[in-house]
Amino acid sequence: MRNYLIRRLLQLIPVLFLASIAVFAIVRLSPSDPAILLAGGRQSSPETLAAIRVKYRLADPLPRQYLAWAAGALRGDLGESFRLKQSVSAMIRQRLPVTLQLIAMSMILSLAAAVPLGVAAAANRSRALDRIITGFALVALSSPVFLTGILGILVFAYYLGWLPAFGSGSGLAENLRYLLMPSIALALNMLALSLRVTRNGMIEALASNYVQTAVAKGLPRRVVLLKHALRNALIPLSTVTGLQIGFLLTGTVLVEYTFGIGGIGSLLVNGIQSSDYPVIQGATLFVVAAFLLVNLAVDLLYAAIDPRIRYS
Repeated sequence: MRNYLIRRLLQLIPVLFLASIAVFAIVRLSPSDPAILLAGGRQSSPETLAAIRVKYRLADPLPRQYLAWAAGALRGDLGESFRLKQSVSAMIRQRLPVTLQLIAMSMILSLAAAVPLGVAAAANRSRALDRIITGFALVALSSPVFLTGILGILVFAYYLGWLPAFGSGSGLAENLRYLLMPSIALALNMLALSLRVTRNGMIEALASNYVQTAVAKGLPRRVVLLKHALRNALIPLSTVTGLQIGFLLTGTVLVEYTFGIGGIGSLLVNGIQSSDYPVIQGATLFVVAAFLLVNLAVDLLYAAIDPRIRYS
């Protein structure tokens, strides 16, 4: 296991290197000039714009700009925001807890609904309950996150007044209340895929020889479903869950902007709107690194779920 972990960590290095180059290059394709933004408008004199480009190293050749930024990123320094004059690393640390709470709540809600619904659908394959559950999954999958969020605001915040529409509150209990509706909006979109994977995995497990043997021994149906079949159905589900966390990291951009949540997603959107190069680069690189580490953690989780899996 240790050798596998070291090997996988080493494999992340070239991936992160290529991702950093891609992020840096894509940001530089923006038609807007950050020097004009920093100067406060197009009425600034050419001398003022030139001085700003020198101060923020915007006049340097692109390879030199990249090397300076990459060297800082290796030290944990992602630069300073052009607009807010704050450290990008500090801004990410400040906003990270809210984003993590949103992701955690979405994952918990999605899995809490998807696993039992998937088991129930597989246990009642081709019956009315199975068709109802799979139909609900299709509707959930077809609903865009931003549309679900807007409908949630209209129904639960505007008409019923049960939940707040915008912001993230202060304190854990209030944060959970503010984040419940955006978490549901994210969870619904993920629930469909997790449900179908759980259902298909359970159907395959129920048809296997070891489950048939357990049934022949007279074990209770609940024990067969939850102890013998579900454990093996969780292996493909863990893969999908890891990929969905990557979706969550990008899906939070829309949800945080829709619900006015001050997380990393809204930080990235604000950076794009103001052509704030350091914020865009830093937030995007952080999301990429988090996605890669989550997928590594999912690979290691396989061995905990299925003892037959061993890494060397």
